[in-house]
Amino acid sequence: MDDFAPAREQMVTDQLIGRGITDPLVLASFRQVPRELFLPSQVKDQAYDDGPVALGFGQTISQPYMAALMTEVLRATTSDRVLEIGTGSGYQSAILSKIVSEVYTVERIGDLAQKASQVWERLGLFNIFWRVGDGRQGWADKAPFDKIIITAAAEAVPLALWEQLKVDGLLLAPLGPPAIQELVRFRKKDGVLEREDLGGCRFVPLISGA
Repeated sequence: MDDFAPAREQMVTDQLIGRGITDPLVLASFRQVPRELFLPSQVKDQAYDDGPVALGFGQTISQPYMAALMTEVLRATTSDRVLEIGTGSGYQSAILSKIVSEVYTVERIGDLAQKASQVWERLGLFNIFWRVGDGRQGWADKAPFDKIIITAAAEAVPLALWEQLKVDGLLLAPLGPPAIQELVRFRKKDGVLEREDLGGCRFVPLISGA
């Protein structure tokens, strides 16, 4: 019996639909993926709270609405290959895996990546590929990617990630210092980057190294 099912549905109804998330693929994914499995056991009761939750290692799992917003504005399709920078809990990877063809995710903290991979395996999410490394360097030998999503804040998008994005591809990133960040979507078009600011946000910083 899924004890968290009512809370999960309430989260989708109140926090996502209630705030304007409309993409049916995104809503279906959030209904299917059990967020509680991606949290430390001592905070599972916070799985569907309207806010981020600490994971340890100075990291958090994003607020459900922010994860849904990022998924929706990424405009992911079933044929996409997506690169995610900052695996964290693995929840965003799992959400994307229900929509796209393949997810490639890079995490600098080995313990977090290993824990996430165990949950993906438990859920049968075999289209997620992961490695421990410096997210600023992306995953060059698997490039190019249709979409890139960065789940930690940087002052600017690393050059390596631009190079790994397909022409006409979308890159989504929180940009700015800790106190003032903006969620930004870029389109790589004929050698030009088209930028669209989507609103304020707050993420942990993107750190080099593994």
